[in-house]
Amino acid sequence: MLFGTLFCVCLITANVLETKQLSFGPVNLTAGIIVFPVSYIINDVVCEVWGYQRTRMLIWMGFAMNFLVVIFGAIADWIPGAPYWHGDEGFHVIFGLAPRIALASFIAFLAGSFINAYVMSKMKLSAKNSDSFKKDFSARAIWSTVFGELTDSIIFFPLALGGVIPWEEMPSLMISQVTLKTLYEILVLPVTIRVVAFTKKHDQEDVYDDDINYNIFNILKI
Repeated sequence: MLFGTLFCVCLITANVLETKQLSFGPVNLTAGIIVFPVSYIINDVVCEVWGYQRTRMLIWMGFAMNFLVVIFGAIADWIPGAPYWHGDEGFHVIFGLAPRIALASFIAFLAGSFINAYVMSKMKLSAKNSDSFKKDFSARAIWSTVFGELTDSIIFFPLALGGVIPWEEMPSLMISQVTLKTLYEILVLPVTIRVVAFTKKHDQEDVYDDDINYNIFNILKI
């Protein structure tokens, strides 16, 4: 429950922060990078401890909660403000998310999150009988993030920004996003490892995804 709540909060917060653009030298980013990678870290922890099936439910729950916030925000943005209120422009910037960007964000999130969980699950299975199992978690966390974030970026940027920014700028933008988010994962990896170890010990859980159905739509199978 705690990880599920945190996962949803991180996704919703990232969606709001995406409206602010940041520049670090030649690199342009959105403020969502502050919190969005945390959702992948939570994804890793849940998949490592409870397996792919629980992670699948977590991803769909995050998607549903994020969708609700976008819908309610759009409705509130559409309703005219009070005559004495002068914050329409700022409110629209945050909650008037263009349908194109919203759709791109939702598709990219689902694809990236499920790729992240799938890679994590399969790598854990392959390391089941390994003597260096504990060390392998670091590799699982990093590589699952690389594949998940890469999938997210490949889908999001062309769908959301194709024709808005030059196509020749797309590869460098995607690579910088994936690189920075992966570095984020590496920097907090010592914390992630300790959280995983504590959670496994506390809940007495360490699931291996033997003979499971990876169908992302098999939601009720937990």
